Amino acid sequence: MSTLRIDSSANTTDSVTRTLTDRIIETLGDTDVTVRDLAREPLPQITHTWAIARVTPEADRSDEQSEALAESDKLVAELLTADTIVIGAPIYNFSVPASLKAWIDLVARVGVTFRYTEAGPEGLVKGKRVIVAMASGGVPAGSEADFNTGYLRAVLGFMGMTDVTIVSADALATDPEGTIARANDAVDALPQAAKAA
Repeated sequence: MSTLRIDSSANTTDSVTRTLTDRIIETLGDTDVTVRDLAREPLPQITHTWAIARVTPEADRSDEQSEALAESDKLVAELLTADTIVIGAPIYNFSVPASLKAWIDLVARVGVTFRYTEAGPEGLVKGKRVIVAMASGGVPAGSEADFNTGYLRAVLGFMGMTDVTIVSADALATDPEGTIARANDAVDALPQAAKAA
């Protein structure tokens, strides 16, 4: 089994989501882990060249277009290779960090991770397990103000990843010890949940 770990918290020393992703990886027991730290190694934003290149047949791409897609190709390969994807996703201003949105923009590629059919869009990244570690000061997971976990479920599902578990520490401003304890309990339950599935 292989795991892709994605950390997006700008806090690189005392992050709740990073601590949770540490525990998730440890609990799952996976040894083949690819790490993408989006704060320490920021990804580029998509550009005009990238947008044109992604819909240009590979054989017809210029060197500049191929270069523009190189990082995206690498990220997609990491995603397709992984059996499990673990994402640290703190809530920033009710949504995901910009660094995580950049990763999503680079891996959501028509004809590669999804396609359009007569029956509608079809995700091409199937058979993956996704675990999202979410943290917020006081935006409850799944609430109307939470544009983080709902968005992640939607965009991951659009690419074919529908087995998504949310581990939330969503009351850090009012009940830090309690919310972290509940999140840790949810992490501890992950192996049992996988066996039940």
